[in-house]
Amino acid sequence: MSEVYEYVPHRLLRKRVRDIASGAEGELMAVINQNVSSSGVGEHWVELAYVRLSSGREITTAVDNIESA
Repeated sequence: MSEVYEYVPHRLLRKRVRDIASGAEGELMAVINQNVSSSGVGEHWVELAYVRLSSGREITTAVDNIESA
């Protein structure tokens, strides 16, 4: 198995964004392409967005759920 994650550039990094799925708003801190495979048979990669809310708590969501706030 290769690396389990890699950082991905995104036009909204460090900008205010909204998570369409939850309605939460915050600053986009990172987008990471992460290997979420649970077995050695094959790799399954997903792009996750890490959003820091005003409370300081960070949430993750699919990068496709992110839009400019």
